Amino acid sequence: MKYVSVTFAAALLSLAAVPAMAALSSEDRTFATKAAAGGQAEVAFGQLAKDNASSPAVKQFGERMVTDHTQANEALMEVARNQDLKLPDGLDAKDQAQERKLSTTKGRAFDRAYMQDMVRDHKQDVADFRKEAENGKDPQRKAFAAKYLPVLEQHLQMAESIVAK
Repeated sequence: MKYVSVTFAAALLSLAAVPAMAALSSEDRTFATKAAAGGQAEVAFGQLAKDNASSPAVKQFGERMVTDHTQANEALMEVARNQDLKLPDGLDAKDQAQERKLSTTKGRAFDRAYMQDMVRDHKQDVADFRKEAENGKDPQRKAFAAKYLPVLEQHLQMAESIVAK
């Protein structure tokens, strides 16, 4: 009889875990995947800015991207690990192409291309993080988005001010 009770309890516990995994909405999964890919790209492009930019402001912005997005990437990976969600590891095809393009560009041409890309990317990031912070279903992702939204807004303001110069 004890064996049946233990087996039944184990079965109930395993079933209890299924709804938690299934509770992650497709929007939350999409947000996490997109945020992970974007964050990795920001780090890679920031490294290029440190090497290829001519403007001290662009170099400094690149350093900030590496620091802030590395921290955000680590936080997002921790959330994903807690929920057994596999996130992308490395740049997607679009970002690989952009990385190749930026890696062959130097000086003022790099500054212009990189900063225009950063404005465009951060506008989209701010919109995505705001949407997740306000409408996300998963509390961990929602909290992650709310925590990093102000950082991304600051990045956008910095990028826009550098482009305006």
